[in-house]
Amino acid sequence: MKIKAVIWQEDGVWCASVPALPGCHTWAENYDLLLEMLADAIQGWLEVASEREEIEPEKQLVELSL
Repeated sequence: MKIKAVIWQEDGVWCASVPALPGCHTWAENYDLLLEMLADAIQGWLEVASEREEIEPEKQLVELSL
């Protein structure tokens, strides 16, 4: 799966946000650690989203393996 993230430095800290996943943000003290933290944040976001069953009756939840 490919997903885009916005990465920047702010006050000496590396920050990341995933526009496609609302609320999926993380930070770290260096770039390499940020990439690890970002992968964990995305995985965690997807796991929580898949566990929620707050789907409107006219919509369907499907699971895709990419």
